[in-house]
Amino acid sequence: MNNRIWISIIVYVILIPAVIAFGVFLFNDRKYNLISMLLAFLACVPFFVRFERKRVDVKELVTLVVMIAISVVSRLLFVVIPFFKPVTAVTIITGIAFGPQAGFITGAMTALISNLHFGQGPWTPFQMFAWGIIGFIAGLLFMKRKKINLVLLMIVGLIGGVVFSFLMDIYTTFSVDETFSLERYIFYLITAAPMTISYAVSNVVFLFFLTNPMLDILKRIKDKYGVFNRENRQE
Repeated sequence: MNNRIWISIIVYVILIPAVIAFGVFLFNDRKYNLISMLLAFLACVPFFVRFERKRVDVKELVTLVVMIAISVVSRLLFVVIPFFKPVTAVTIITGIAFGPQAGFITGAMTALISNLHFGQGPWTPFQMFAWGIIGFIAGLLFMKRKKINLVLLMIVGLIGGVVFSFLMDIYTTFSVDETFSLERYIFYLITAAPMTISYAVSNVVFLFFLTNPMLDILKRIKDKYGVFNRENRQE
């Protein structure tokens, strides 16, 4: 893995969870807006590191903003159907098409922006990390693959739904009395099982219908405008 991937792992897997833990234990979740803004900043750091000594590519930024907008709107459109949202699918597809950093940013910013409608709260940083890390891992898994294995993609979608639920149940456990109890966490995992299954299945459904058409469009954008094209950059 190149240096940018290692930087991404350090930021996304170590620093961001540490910031969330910092907010939970030091601020007792009372400074969630500050933590969310800090997470948004950290999410962008590995993306901008890609440019090294070159100027930021505005076309890439615009493309990324469009993907975040699509993800946010998709969550709003399916608001009437609980635990059946396309956000994870769009985040995974973005990670596959544009790389793990783009996948993380799309997931994290979707949570932050869409919660302007759904409501900000201590859960926002957890949602930002959960959706972000799913997009990041999907980007890593499919980074070297020229052809997408749909069976593997469906498995990633299922696991993504479970991972999101498991991470959010960590927040739920903390929210009761600001302490973590393994017994309470297991209880929430069990009681949330129907919702977890529904969300995991929705990921598979959306990935099945959206992956090929969206990747075709995004590939044409990459080819036409040269965005997220490593060959166009100095290593």
